[in-house]
Amino acid sequence: METLLFIDGCVSQRGPASRTRRLANAFLSAFRDAHPQAEVETVRLEELGLVPFLPAALDQRDALAAIGAFDAPVFDLARQFRGADKIVAAAPFWDLSFPAVMRTYIEYICANGLCYHYADDGCHGDCRASRLAYLTSSGDFERPESLGVLHWKQLAAMFGIPRFDYVFAGGLDAVPAKAASFISAAEEAARQLGQAF
Repeated sequence: METLLFIDGCVSQRGPASRTRRLANAFLSAFRDAHPQAEVETVRLEELGLVPFLPAALDQRDALAAIGAFDAPVFDLARQFRGADKIVAAAPFWDLSFPAVMRTYIEYICANGLCYHYADDGCHGDCRASRLAYLTSSGDFERPESLGVLHWKQLAAMFGIPRFDYVFAGGLDAVPAKAASFISAAEEAARQLGQAF
């Protein structure tokens, strides 16, 4: 059975009305309609209570990795990420990237020896997924240096995931009169991506 991992980083004061969540809902609804046999696993980042890695915790994780103890709980999220067939992550565009909880999650999945490894010619990805998509929304317009998108694009390459797609709903606060049309267009793009994913 095919597995889609949904990384839910839709942190918002709007709650269920989150604009990023609207993109995620459009994507997931279309994906489920097009892939009724697929299993969707959801990781709700706000509920994990993850703590950023400091030196002592890094030393402990490195010691476990050194003996191949990748069944330890600290690697649970990395193992889940590594084993997914397809992955979609969603988070708002905050402070030029994404909320801190998303960055902390990324620290947990960046497990050397599990999700990627090094060889003489550099880094090689070891993840199973064939595709990774990133969904985000912003008050400002998308720019070439929008780091949230670039960060996930580079992560996909590092993890050995061959295809990266994204949807950026931009300009939502810059032009309030057009916000509804901007988000509707982005929802449709997310819907089309989910159907083809």
